[in-house]
Formats: sequence, structure tokens, C-alpha cells
Amino acid sequence: MLRLRFQLELSYEIEPPGCDFIFNLQAAQTPQQLLVSELLGNSQGLPSQSHLDPSTQNRYLRLRAGAGKLSLNYQATVDLDHVQTAPELLGEVAVADLPAAVLHYVYPSRYCQSDRLHRLAVQEFGHLPKGYGRVLAIRDWVRGRTSFLANSSTGTTTAVDTLVEQVGVCRDFAHLMIALCRALNMPARFATGIDYGLDLSLRAQDFHAYVEVYLGQRWYLFDPSGVAIPMALIRIGTGRDAADTAFATIFGGVRGAAPVIQIEAIANAGGQLMQPVHVTQGLSTA
Repeated sequence: MLRLRFQLELSYEIEPPGCDFIFNLQAAQTPQQLLVSELLGNSQGLPSQSHLDPSTQNRYLRLRAGAGKLSLNYQATVDLDHVQTAPELLGEVAVADLPAAVLHYVYPSRYCQSDRLHRLAVQEFGHLPKGYGRVLAIRDWVRGRTSFLANSSTGTTTAVDTLVEQVGVCRDFAHLMIALCRALNMPARFATGIDYGLDLSLRAQDFHAYVEVYLGQRWYLFDPSGVAIPMALIRIGTGRDAADTAFATIFGGVRGAAPVIQIEAIANAGGQLMQPVHVTQGLSTA
């Protein structure tokens, strides 16, 4: 079992009279991602309210901060016990057989306009055998034609924009891959988390966006940007696209700094230090 420990700090300068925050930055708890410990605090000593979304299992934290400086610190240790499945065993699920809770992720959404990319998806991938291999082909196609460049997109950049501009950051790669999968009737969702093994020449350590595709009755991990090791992705939130999964939603006047994030692999409960590696099997923490 892989054990990872991470810590993050968010810093803000808040204008009078104050500001409301909704944070989504705590490690998700799933059958395959086990929360060993966590610690949360803020510099203003503020009380907070926690809420678990019943449909996504995202963990939300609400607080009201006064004017001045605010820093929020969170650290957690998680165990990742992946379901690993041979690719040839992972088929696409017919729409008629999809669980009701999954149908939500077949439809177009704000940043993933799958309806506009249907013709392209059929042209490029419609002839391929259905299953895990076709999803890999979509991932590789997105990765091959899109260049990773920090600060190359904005909060309004969509999958269609990324297709045209051929440049983006991790969220843009994810949106384009999701839109193409949905265009072929494969449920796909946007995931945010912490990644391990980042090439720091590409960007500073930050929150990471990746993709989960529903295959063989389970959600499987894909990183179309290619900057992370999927085995070491720690899930924070999932949703239709980035609109559902912001790590901080802010209601008020604020100046913020870039998140400060650190992550490391540590010895697990059995005293074993396992290092994340790339594997050919399908990986799921759902």
C-alpha cells in the first residue's frame, strides 16, 4: 500500500469588511483512498463549518474571515490501495446499463462542450475498439497535440478553446479529454487533487487536475497532461468540470498568493516505503 503525506498553505490579504470562503481542499475519503490523519488550522483562529456533498463525496469547508491577513494550513496522510485491472478487461459500459448516478457525466457541461466535438471524436476515435485502449488513444491524442505552458489559459478557457489554441495547463488537458470521451458516450469526470513526481521545470507544485473515466463499472484514472504519476494522485474533489471543483470559492475582496504545497512518500503501516511508479494496468481509487 502506498502512503503519501502532503501539506499545503493558502495565504490571503482580505479587504474590509471581510470575506466568505468555501474551500474544497481536504483529501477525499473513498474505499481505496484511506485518510490516516489530517490537521487543519487558520491564522485567525476562525470556526468553520464542514459539509460532505452526498453525490460527489467532496468535502467542503466554510468560514467567514475578517479583514487583514489569513493563512489556512492543511496537512494529511493518506493510504492509496488501488484497484489495478488489466486493460483488456476494461470495456465501455453501454448507456442503457449505466447507473443513474453516472449518467450526469455523459452530458455536455460548461467547460466540456462534448456536443460540439461529437463529429471530431467519431472521426478520430469512432473506428477504434471500445474500451480502455480507446480511452488511452484519446488521452495520447490530447497530450500529443497540446503543449503544457503555465499561465497560458484563463478561468473561462473551454475544451473547444484548448482544441483551437493547442496549449494549456492541466485543467485544459482534462477538459478536452473529458469532452471527447463524453462525445463517444463514455462518462468522464473532472478530478482535482495533489500530484507527486512533478517536473518542477514545468511549474511549481500546485493543485492538479486529471480525469476519471467510467469503465467496467468503476472510475479509472488518467492524466492527459502527462506531468504526474497517476498512481500517486491524491483525490480532493470530482465534478462535471472545473466549475464544480474549485479549491477556493471567494465572496469578497481578496488578494491571494500561489498555494504552497509539499508532498512525499513515507513508510506505510507495515514499515514499507513504496515509491510511486508508472504502470500499464488501469488504476482506480473510487
